[in-house]
This record gives sequence, structure tokens and C-alpha cells, in this order.
Amino acid sequence: MRTNQRAVSRRHFLQCSGVLALASATVNAQGQPSIAAGTERVVDGIRFRWCPPGRFLMGSPVTEPGRRADEAPVEVTLSRGFWMATLEATQGQWRRVVGAYPDRVPTSEFGIGDDVPMYWVNYLEADQFCATLTERAGRAGELPPGWAARLPTEAQWEYACRAGTTTATSFGTGLRLDQANVLPETDPDNQGRTPHRRAVAAGMYPPNPWGLRDMHGNIFEWCRDWYHAELPGGLDPDLSGIQGVQNRDGTYSRVRRGGAWNDPVRFCRSGCRFRYEPERRSDHIGFRVVLVQS
Repeated sequence: MRTNQRAVSRRHFLQCSGVLALASATVNAQGQPSIAAGTERVVDGIRFRWCPPGRFLMGSPVTEPGRRADEAPVEVTLSRGFWMATLEATQGQWRRVVGAYPDRVPTSEFGIGDDVPMYWVNYLEADQFCATLTERAGRAGELPPGWAARLPTEAQWEYACRAGTTTATSFGTGLRLDQANVLPETDPDNQGRTPHRRAVAAGMYPPNPWGLRDMHGNIFEWCRDWYHAELPGGLDPDLSGIQGVQNRDGTYSRVRRGGAWNDPVRFCRSGCRFRYEPERRSDHIGFRVVLVQS
């Protein structure tokens, strides 16, 4: 019975992920089944949302308030859809998938709890979480061959964050304190609300149009790409294997996205990007998982 259940679970995932076409399924121009953006699936207890193939303008226009010099727009085409975790990876998920915390552990000062995003993890630790999740889900029959859990590329991250929007954030030109865990800027709509000034439980704030939560604020999120001064454009850009700008000390940095609880709104925009050395950890940097065809 267990074998049959696993086979059914695997077939269900394949049907919903575009790997296996059903006779009645609507297909796109590439002959792959079309799945509605934001469709939800659960793998190893983690909820994911479908981000369909598509084209978008990555970066920000020169007229956008708070824009940084490394956000010059480029056109990106993502030929394959992917599943992105609805929430940032939480402390509870970390303990269940990995077990022991890294050298630095979450503290009450910066937010602690099974539902609070995991932080104090460097790039390699976040990447290892994804590798362990891939092994676990594959062994359980929840992740079919050819699929893997990974950190998102920078293009995948911004595409999912925008979810079809073109404004500075997926909520419009700015963010209110009831929309994201950020520091307030001059905004009369905050109506006296005060910032948390620490990480809070993932999913407390409204979702973007594809059902993803906390893409703005709460915790910065590691991306796979090495940091380059210019955004990668074109077809399925992935700079995870190409080191970019060298730091003054001779090291290289990965990209982090989304802003955090200790950042003003301008650093939490959809197009905003920062560098960070992959071996470092911080009280405001975590990660989010994607499921992709490897």
C-alpha cells in the first residue's frame, strides 16, 4: 500500500509540475501543461507556489525612488516554470530537515520560534539544506527524478517577487507596516503602527499575486548567483558558476534579495539587490527554496 501511495504522490506531482501531460490538460506553446500561477503544492511538509514560464523586465526604471546604480533593467525569459516556497525557510523546517543549528543560533532578541524564518545561516549552509531536502523528498517519492530543491537564481527570485507586477513592490509604489516587516519611512498610511525590529513568524503579512509571502522584508534571502555589477539578462540567466565583482579583500559575494526587518522600504523593493560574502552569517539573512528541473 505504501508503494502505491508513493507512486500516486509522485504522479500527482508530475502532473501538476508540467513534467507529465494529461490528455485533458491545456498545453502552452512548448507543449508543456499549463499550470495556473500560484497553484500550491506541498513537498516534505513545505508549501510551494507555481511560478510559470514567462518574460519580464528585471531591475528598476531610473524614475523609481530609492533606485540603486546596479539595477539597470534587462529583459529576462524563463523558459521553465518552477515551484517557490510560499514562505522563507523556518527554524522549525531547519531542525526537521537538517537537525542541529549552525554555529550561531536564533535568539529571542532577533526572533525565535518554529514559525520564524531561519537566520544565522551562510550561503553554503542554506545550499546544504536544499541538498538534504532534495534527498529526503526524492527518497519519499515526493520529488521525481530530474527535480531538485535549490536556492533561486537572482532572476527567479525577482520574477517570483514581482508576480506579474511592474511597480517598486508587489503592493505598489511602497510598503506599509501592515504589508511587510520593514522599517517605516515617511508614510502617513502607517497610522501609528510601530516596526517589530526583529524577525517575526513567516506568513504574517499579505501574499503577492502568486500567493508568496514575505518577499519584502522580514529576512534577506540568499540567491544562487554570484554578484555582478550588472543584472544578468537573456534566456534563463544563472551566474551561480561565474564569479563577478571582486571585493577589496579579494573575496567574491553572492546576491541577497528582499530586504529585512531592519531595512527601510527602499531596500525592500522588488528590484533592489545587495552583495554578501557567502561564508558570512547575519541576524537578518536567511533563504527560500525553489524546486526546479535540474
